[in-house]
Amino acid sequence: MRRKVIAGNWKMNMLPNEAMACIEQLASLVKDTENEVILCVPYTDLFYSLLTAQGTNIKIGAQNMHFEEKGAFTGEVSGPMLKCIGVEYVIIGHSERRQYFAETDETVNKKIKAALANELKPIVCVGETLEQRESGKAEEVFTTQTRKAFEGLSAEDAKKVIIAYEPIWAIGTGKTATSEDANNSVKAIRNEIRNLYGDEVADEIIIQYGGSVKSSNAKELFTTSDIDGGLVGGASLKADEFAKIVNYML
Repeated sequence: MRRKVIAGNWKMNMLPNEAMACIEQLASLVKDTENEVILCVPYTDLFYSLLTAQGTNIKIGAQNMHFEEKGAFTGEVSGPMLKCIGVEYVIIGHSERRQYFAETDETVNKKIKAALANELKPIVCVGETLEQRESGKAEEVFTTQTRKAFEGLSAEDAKKVIIAYEPIWAIGTGKTATSEDANNSVKAIRNEIRNLYGDEVADEIIIQYGGSVKSSNAKELFTTSDIDGGLVGGASLKADEFAKIVNYML
């Protein structure tokens, strides 16, 4: 059975002292979960978060990385930089990166390969806009994003990638896909992986749902057949609320 992976994406929130306080509170609330717990924090919080999370079951991830290892890329952070301080996960291709910072399917693919080369575990985001959904193109959009993200990856590397299906119209809006719709979309992504790599990889790969996940809908979403946890935005900024999402079955 696939494990449940529940990751918080803090986006551009939390100063280091706030991050440490949140992690200290969260650690005691999620210590009994069997689910994997990840917090993807701003760059300035990474070192402090890693120190605070030591000895807990909370893993720390970054929210982005460059595909080159070093060079004249002012303001960027590389895979080796993340790896050397102990970061384990990195979000790649979030819709906000695609929308505001010109992220493309090509750069997403390059970043996934760079993350894997540095033994980081990528959480790659795919999802459609409201316009694409209403025009009946949703599945075409997120399966194409998936296919291009995995281009050139071996089956063994593909197993190491976590996919986060995040319908863009549901991110930060309070709107959530119904559990049936979300699960059907995740199934379509899993079938795309099946087409690319076969049953073993498709049955093993972790696919999350993201988009206004909160404690009131976590259990309904996470107990469907194909959704393997969530990528949680605003609700992950409050330790007690995020803990309820992580502990949805306790």
